[in-house]
Amino acid sequence: MGYISYFNVVKSKDFISSPYNRRSDTLAKRVTRGKILDKRGKVLAQTTTSADGSETREYPYGREFAHVVGYTAKGKYGLESRMNSELLSSNAFFLEKLTNEFQDKKNPGDNVVTTLDVKLQRAAYDALGDRKGAVVVMDPKTGKVLAMVSKPDFNPETVEDKWQTLNTDSSARLLNRATQGQYPPGSTFKVITALEYIREHGNPDDYSYVCQGQIEAGSNTIHCFGGKVHGQVSFRDSLAYSCNTSFSNIGQGLKIPDFKKTTKKLLFDSKLPGNISYKESHFALSDQAGIAERMMTAIGQGKTQVSPYHMALITSAIANGGTLMKPYLVDSVTNYKGAVISSTKPEKYAELMTAKEASMLKDYMSSVTKYGTAASAMSGTSYTTAGKTGTAEYSSDKNKDHSWFIGMSNVDDPDLVVSVVIEAADGNAKAVNVARKVFDAYY
Repeated sequence: MGYISYFNVVKSKDFISSPYNRRSDTLAKRVTRGKILDKRGKVLAQTTTSADGSETREYPYGREFAHVVGYTAKGKYGLESRMNSELLSSNAFFLEKLTNEFQDKKNPGDNVVTTLDVKLQRAAYDALGDRKGAVVVMDPKTGKVLAMVSKPDFNPETVEDKWQTLNTDSSARLLNRATQGQYPPGSTFKVITALEYIREHGNPDDYSYVCQGQIEAGSNTIHCFGGKVHGQVSFRDSLAYSCNTSFSNIGQGLKIPDFKKTTKKLLFDSKLPGNISYKESHFALSDQAGIAERMMTAIGQGKTQVSPYHMALITSAIANGGTLMKPYLVDSVTNYKGAVISSTKPEKYAELMTAKEASMLKDYMSSVTKYGTAASAMSGTSYTTAGKTGTAEYSSDKNKDHSWFIGMSNVDDPDLVVSVVIEAADGNAKAVNVARKVFDAYY
């Protein structure tokens, strides 16, 4: 009885939506699959019927929404999979459905209205260009996912024809890097290290460190990016300039059990909220970790792995006074004429940090865009910003790196949160420039 209750409340939707469930085939014989729409009603996916009755699933924006909207060929993926049962249900007027039954016509399926914004999706897609990587854009007050881009991409209309090629492509085009990509967070992790320092030491305004451009870490040496020597730095300066030596110094003094509790609270090694497929992030630092591992972990280079989506959630909590709203992609389900069948209301998920901690982090992150590593990219805006850049090494070759940026706009009352990663940027591309273009498109 307990399992039956659990199945009906928790698991039933997964089974109903599964592409392996024959019930879907039965529904598809009686219902024309509904549309997937953006927040303003622009069509992201629709079914057209030819004169001979054959149906074609079309994606007007093609590759731009490939990973988040998904496809229906060779099984289903993305929202096409998650919302399969809704798209194959029909809440048309009863008499209309009865008439269709007598005339042996299919009923029109219900439409899924998403939280996605075509303008922001296109801005993120274009800004990423031909680079591998991902962008996630969220509204921190509601949890709405406004854009989700992953590259390299694919054409959802040709998945069936290109299936073999897509499955053997070494660049993993079918992988949604936004939610399932796993990357070292680089210096974006310093925001989390900063939070742990605040929790252990209180107000960090009395912190001071002399950066000499490098610091010994056991038998290794950690350098500041580009060999810079920052000199005397405060806690604020350490984050603004992304000073590796200062944060390595901070990291070696943190209490590992407490650090692990903080990362757990921030959802590392945990399930993430929302009905969005993802890969779990990991924070690996044993109680017996040596000095080098402690230092590397503090600057986001250890064994830590995280997705852009997860970093967007953490940034959303900072922007929203410490409270993470439950993320969601579907705003409502309507019948084909627009009558609302069901809708999603913003819902608090958890308090990841106190309002005071969030306020302090937001303040320090503002320094990054005012005079720190993101200042040039964010100068001259009509809106305020706060964020953190990151350069994550992925090879023993120090010139090879991923570029990161997490941040928010309209800092006093944040409108947007953006998380960006560019794979193998190698110093030639900056994630902060992608975020700037997304912010500009919004305003």
